[in-house]
Amino acid sequence: MIADYPEGGTTRILTRLLGPAMGFPSYRVFWFGTLASVCGFQVLNFAQFWVVHRLTGDPLFLGWVGLANAVPAIVLNLFGGVLADRMERRKLIAITQTVNGLIILILAVVTFTGVVQAWHVILLAFFAGAVNAFDQPARMALYPILIDRSVMMNAVSLNSAVWTGTRIIAPAVAGLIITVVGEGFSFLLSAMGFFTLAVVVMRLKIPDSVKSERRERKSRSDLSEGIKFILGNSIFTFLIAITFFNSFFGMSVIPMMPVFAVDILKVGADGQGVMMGVGGVGAFAITLILGRIPNLRHRGMMIVLGSAVFGLALVLLAVSSKELGNYPLAVLLMFVMGAFSSVYMISIMSSLQLMVPDHMRGRVMGFYGMTWSIMPLGAMYTGALAKVFADGGEGVPIAVAIGGILLSVFAIGPVLMSKKIRNLDAIIEQRRNIGESPAMV
Repeated sequence: MIADYPEGGTTRILTRLLGPAMGFPSYRVFWFGTLASVCGFQVLNFAQFWVVHRLTGDPLFLGWVGLANAVPAIVLNLFGGVLADRMERRKLIAITQTVNGLIILILAVVTFTGVVQAWHVILLAFFAGAVNAFDQPARMALYPILIDRSVMMNAVSLNSAVWTGTRIIAPAVAGLIITVVGEGFSFLLSAMGFFTLAVVVMRLKIPDSVKSERRERKSRSDLSEGIKFILGNSIFTFLIAITFFNSFFGMSVIPMMPVFAVDILKVGADGQGVMMGVGGVGAFAITLILGRIPNLRHRGMMIVLGSAVFGLALVLLAVSSKELGNYPLAVLLMFVMGAFSSVYMISIMSSLQLMVPDHMRGRVMGFYGMTWSIMPLGAMYTGALAKVFADGGEGVPIAVAIGGILLSVFAIGPVLMSKKIRNLDAIIEQRRNIGESPAMV
């Protein structure tokens, strides 16, 4: 595959600013479509939790929204990975993005008509979770075939930058829209983002070699083969397990942000948007820095360090917010959390994408994506644990702090016990040189 490097023009500017992956036309189109879709997702994520908190004032209901979204995603993600290895990934993404957009339009309608209730949001979150189980593996499996392996690190970082960068603006925009014109318009904006990727993805040009590989995959793409591949390799097991822990105990703080913003720090929707946006600034800054490093080293240590510091910052956020009620300090800690979450996420994803063969990519990404679907389930756990300590939102900081402690302990343990984690770079380089599957590691 050959990159497109014109002597002048927009592409050359993008390549210089964002890195060499932007020199590949199909990847470039996919990246901008993904940007629109993820903006829609971030707005939806903010608005749905905000609406439920306004309607109920109960942190447990925030957990119910998360649970409704998580259960179908967890159950179906592995099957989504199998389908991503059997079906043309472009078509699968176009279908799932369109369906998701229609689901969000329904939520917009019930909001505009003033009949929205918490159960509406919960039910539609359930359907969206089911659709995402088929969308997520396909998206993560598609972009590596649009580029050369030599720019994989940059592509992984740019894909991560979509998520971290939109966290800077999308929550703040959602908070502003809700404050100025209402919640229904935020759902409309979200739906438009999903429809955009559905249209854009069908314009991608897939290499002929990949099309022939897809025909071969159909005869051997089954679930048991994917599970055996992952469980047979301790490196894959660790990378997915630590992602599970980070998602369940760490990222579950995101659905709880209305509690921090309204009940504890007293800053409202716009204040919550600023907090989440600053977290996105930290994540985005680290993402751009790592994306410019062509051959990232010390991945194992970066995974552990990023996860451990993220957990400690989470503890400080919870304790300082509850005891001090200091909004500027909370904003600073959100920046730290965003930065170090990017450190471990990019290190994990780049390791997976460099090691997994393409015929297994959909199933591995389905398994990996299932761990991120655990985040809403973690929100349910956090909301339930919070009620054990106190009614209303008073128990949320305690529950969040416990999760941060567990996260840091889990991150440090494997590095002390596993030589393979410490030597992750060498294993990746070995697989690259001899062209073997990492399942034999």
